[in-house]
Amino acid sequence: MKKHKIGITGQAGFIGYHLYTTLSLNDTVELVNFERSYFEEPDQLEAFVASCDTIVHLAAMNRHEDPNVIYKTNIGLVSKLIAACEAKKVTPHIVFSSSSQELRDNLYGKSKKEGKLKFAEWAQRSGGKFTSLTIPNVFGPFGKPNYNSVVATFCHKVAHDEEATIINDGEVGLIYINELVAVFIDAIFERIKGQKLNQHSIELDIPPNHHIKVSELLALLKKYRKDYMDNGIFPNLENAFEKALFNTFRCYVPATHYPVKYTKHTDPRGSFVEIARTQTSGQFSFSTTVPGITRGNHFHTRKAERFAVIKGKARIQLRQIGTDKVINYELDGDEPAYVDMPIWHTHNITNIGNDELITLFWINEPYDPEDADTYFEDV
Repeated sequence: MKKHKIGITGQAGFIGYHLYTTLSLNDTVELVNFERSYFEEPDQLEAFVASCDTIVHLAAMNRHEDPNVIYKTNIGLVSKLIAACEAKKVTPHIVFSSSSQELRDNLYGKSKKEGKLKFAEWAQRSGGKFTSLTIPNVFGPFGKPNYNSVVATFCHKVAHDEEATIINDGEVGLIYINELVAVFIDAIFERIKGQKLNQHSIELDIPPNHHIKVSELLALLKKYRKDYMDNGIFPNLENAFEKALFNTFRCYVPATHYPVKYTKHTDPRGSFVEIARTQTSGQFSFSTTVPGITRGNHFHTRKAERFAVIKGKARIQLRQIGTDKVINYELDGDEPAYVDMPIWHTHNITNIGNDELITLFWINEPYDPEDADTYFEDV
């Protein structure tokens, strides 16, 4: 079967990372690698556009001390992509990330609006295809604090026990990155209907689907800090927004927070340890592992999971998908402890002792083979 070839400019950015990693799970897709340097190398850019069935154009500058630099840079990127397509006489479907800033009187918004119109004009004269997606404020794991969103800033500050300041306690409209990526994928495969810009182009204004006051957002994150980080309690995860926010927050918890040692109650009868306290549903299980054996090497995109070592010696490893850095933890059942698995981190557990390893697991969703949210990749 012929695969759909997709290239993403800005694939290393916040949205680009999530779109790239999600598409990498699709067996019908072939991802065409993109490097920022291609914009300065016409031959490389032309080879890139000629290799793609669809190009998602996310690369843009949104911050600079001189707004004119932002405008010129963003218009320049659009112009270079169009010139490369014309040079190679190719008409890939271009999906463009626009912004609600289009409606505001600033040069970033102007660059987005004019860039959209340039792509639409190219599609009309070349017979190509163009889709513009106007996106609201986005939040999710791995956003840069003080850059991508107020959620990223607050998550980082609260998780690192820093003071978070509210400048304007208004209501913010948000979309979770997984939800936004789903819209992008629908656009790539032409499963959306939008307003026509011309015969070959459409635009879709994506509304935020979560609304919350800034103070309420901060209060939720502080509650996660107190309940989850300080006391190991998983919050209720039935509400879609709160589940997304909690999974986002977990990715800002410092690696040094783990492993967390349990309180072990001992008397003449033996010992008792509380493994997990939750305000949500889930599934508890346990495994035994013989010396030298590794379990896991998979990741989840939405599930919260805890590994608790109660007997034997174990090494738990985690690695964020798309990165090379491996985090190692060693746990010993003589001092029972746990490590929680952030989403988009492949993880495993190895028996590094000489005796049987006993591990207890909690995950917030019972296993469903039809929707396992389990993807295998070696740490």
